[in-house]
Amino acid sequence: MSERKKKEPAEAGTPAPRKRATTKKTAPAPEPSLPVAATAATVEEPVNGADILKKFDKEADFRTLAGFLGKFIAALAIAFSVFQVYTAAFGVLDAMIQRAIHLGFGLSLIYLLYPSSKKWSRNKLHPLDALLAVAGAAAPAYIVIFYQQLVLRAGTTTPLDIVVGVLGMALVIEATRRVVGLPIVIIAGLFILYAFAGPYIPGRLAHRGARLDTLIGHLFFTTEGIFGIPLGVSSTFIFLFILFGAYLEKTGLGQYFIDISNSIAGWASGGPAKVAVLSSGLMGMVSGSSVANVVGTGSFTIPMMKKLGYKPEFAGAVEATASTGGQLMPPIMGAAAFLMAEFTGIPYARIIGAAVVPALLYYFGVWAGVHLEAKRLGLRGMTREELPKLKALAKKSYLVIPLVAIIYLLVTGYTPMRAALIAILLSIGTAGIASIVNWIRKKPIEFRWKDIVIGLESGARSALGVLAATACAGIIIGVVTLTGLGLKLGSSLVALANGKLFLTLVFTMFTSLILGMGVPTTANYVITSTIAAPAIMMILTKMNPGMDPYAQLIVLPAHMFAFYFGIIADVTPPVALAAFAGAGIAKANPMKTGVNASKLAIAAFLVPYIFVFNPQMLGIGATFLDMIWIFLTSAIGMIGVSAGVMGYLTRNMNIWERPIFILGGILLVTPGGFTDAIGAAILVAGFLIQRFLKAPVPKAA
Repeated sequence: MSERKKKEPAEAGTPAPRKRATTKKTAPAPEPSLPVAATAATVEEPVNGADILKKFDKEADFRTLAGFLGKFIAALAIAFSVFQVYTAAFGVLDAMIQRAIHLGFGLSLIYLLYPSSKKWSRNKLHPLDALLAVAGAAAPAYIVIFYQQLVLRAGTTTPLDIVVGVLGMALVIEATRRVVGLPIVIIAGLFILYAFAGPYIPGRLAHRGARLDTLIGHLFFTTEGIFGIPLGVSSTFIFLFILFGAYLEKTGLGQYFIDISNSIAGWASGGPAKVAVLSSGLMGMVSGSSVANVVGTGSFTIPMMKKLGYKPEFAGAVEATASTGGQLMPPIMGAAAFLMAEFTGIPYARIIGAAVVPALLYYFGVWAGVHLEAKRLGLRGMTREELPKLKALAKKSYLVIPLVAIIYLLVTGYTPMRAALIAILLSIGTAGIASIVNWIRKKPIEFRWKDIVIGLESGARSALGVLAATACAGIIIGVVTLTGLGLKLGSSLVALANGKLFLTLVFTMFTSLILGMGVPTTANYVITSTIAAPAIMMILTKMNPGMDPYAQLIVLPAHMFAFYFGIIADVTPPVALAAFAGAGIAKANPMKTGVNASKLAIAAFLVPYIFVFNPQMLGIGATFLDMIWIFLTSAIGMIGVSAGVMGYLTRNMNIWERPIFILGGILLVTPGGFTDAIGAAILVAGFLIQRFLKAPVPKAA
């Protein structure tokens, strides 16, 4: 073992480093053949990641059936994936048919996999669920079978249409309750009630009301409701990207990300926390679930952080914040990013480009926070012997070929669906070739041919949550388009904010955060972008007279704002599912973990306001050199903001020092030469104060 780095002596007034951080009792170095992360997880009694995932992520709480039923469900899931891949390769069917088949597969699998109640067995199929699974396939099949007749009598519904439509809507709502949760079902129910109660509502929200046949026809037999844009995106782009993520996991890319992050950052101050930031950010690019990402990588990184000396609440918060940010990180952002492309008509490649600087600032802010906390506590990194060797990892660099390929394909103009399809084939091909080479060399084979089939099944299962959320969100959008509620709510929001952009943004932020307490990020974005984004666009249009109201300058900041706060709700108390999952692994207080996560994610609360007021941060009206300058000055600003929030730069801060660094940092994050100059001057003054004034005297315990 090489000598550990000697720590610098603590400055006056700085708390002494924890004894845990300096103790010589460390976990033995792993055997060369084992990944470091696997051995690090044995430092303390391991937690059951599967149980935590089931507790905080309803999608993970599914049945595990054996025998014929288990094989039948697996075959159904594989057929679902094969259908999606086939239509991606040879052409998507007519919109209603494609989406109806997609929904039919999804509803059947949800009722077969997810029991109605927690009391029902996870090892047996209830007869009622078997019946509902058949009905879940039959209701959408009605559209496929009678498609021509439905098209010819568009706008009119028969009694049989109404029966099938009511059944289909009920099945969608119940399936959503099982796999996503009750809050979004309640919201959808309130919107349906609003559709009927319009004539009885006073004020500007009143409307003439909808008859049952009109509502059912609109929500179930057109592309304005359940089969609208959200489900359409789920049946094309989103499913393929989820399937791509499933294959990347099968090839071992997740463990490779952890190992490469260890090798890059594990030796630095607070190394395991920085490993969590890197690995979770990389994993988040291919995983659409914040909670699943927390459990997947946090089972390794959180015990390492605790071993090093981080408090459990901070360790859980680091993992939760880093995992949640994965949905903000290009090139494979959360499912809501694909919906944004469809709603706004802006190419997905352009959305990726706009998201780069904000996403990098988010992770830079998290990185700065964990670094300053490590310095404050005097925490070391891991020894070189505890880390994977870059030379060994270089031999597995082929694992990233599909990820590099999909970036190239998206940037060069391929559609997201075509890019995902090619990337899936590349991931299977590269892993297969590597396995053949290993077989020839008589080395362990990591990817077998049966994993291709297993990947098809896993991808279909992983897509069910998004499928249900988008179908249920379609009900909400359908009511909005039928009643004109979107324009009414948007104008009401503008009136409430008295036409002020900042207040409108604040109201939108709180709407997203409140929805995020029980609604997944995809549905959260759908609802907020339908209701609140138009209000932001109204004000931006007034601020830019003569500008096309559908120009990127107007549309992109508004939708990106709703997108950001829909995602960051996962780490915002009082209900922060990603933070609570991290707390479960860290055995920490959930609320304290959520508060720490919010502090680390401070960039996500600041940056959206900044890019709405100054869209240069999104690349609008900015050259490549402008973007580099914006990132560099903003990164320095994030150091200042993080220092102020954490209360430490070169020493502990007085209470009055914190606002100095936060203000200087915000001014630097805001694009513009004048604000950059003032922000830099303030941060320099703050740094000099840190260097030459005494630290605050700690209060006696």
